[in-house]
Amino acid sequence: MSEEAIVKKAEAKETPEQRKRRMDWFFHLLYIIVWPYFRLIHPLRMDWFFHLLYLVVWPYFRLIHPVHAVGRENVPEGPAVICPNHTTAGDPFYVVFAFGYKRPMRAMAKVQIMRVPFIGWILGKAGVFGVDRDTTDLKAVRTSMKFLKEGDKLLMFPEGTRVHDGEDVQAKVGAALFATRAGVPLLPVYIQRKKRRFRRNTVVIGEPYYPEYQGRKPSTEELQEIAQELMDRVRVLGEGVG
Repeated sequence: MSEEAIVKKAEAKETPEQRKRRMDWFFHLLYIIVWPYFRLIHPLRMDWFFHLLYLVVWPYFRLIHPVHAVGRENVPEGPAVICPNHTTAGDPFYVVFAFGYKRPMRAMAKVQIMRVPFIGWILGKAGVFGVDRDTTDLKAVRTSMKFLKEGDKLLMFPEGTRVHDGEDVQAKVGAALFATRAGVPLLPVYIQRKKRRFRRNTVVIGEPYYPEYQGRKPSTEELQEIAQELMDRVRVLGEGVG
């Protein structure tokens, strides 16, 4: 091979920088072609990420902590504030799997969880948002009202924290406040307190109801009464369940 041919071959060989520019150009072109389809016809909404997370976590619960749902027919169409008791960190998953794949919901979680790298990101994409329990978190309030007004179901624990056997915690008024402001029903839910491995864990879904109060807006005392009535309804659902 002549010296001139060798030089031409060397010049024709693609450098790493050229390869990178070519791949970047290809992906940008592909993005421009595909983006309108997903943006206009099949946008990736929160429900998509919710369903993805559901499918990832479901096999574990199906095998290790199977859920037995009672009263699934009580789940209303449209927005509602879902209000379960709270005893373990896995309670949100028990509720989600009791409602089923076709009933996505948004959920309120303590802000520390949402700050965990990647975990917080994927939860946020699936409709979970953080709340700072040590302050009046106006951002969390606005987010809750936004979801309810858009027709979503909102999962939150009225007790505000995990409650163990023998503890007596006064219910927080957040669920009552959101339900009365947004004009949506409260949905009491009881999660079996003592979770069992490889045996069915019962979740009882009660009937939705609209809280009653005097005037255009409930007073502080009425909100506390609504919150207490809500937890009384949850406890009644758990009679005989354990």
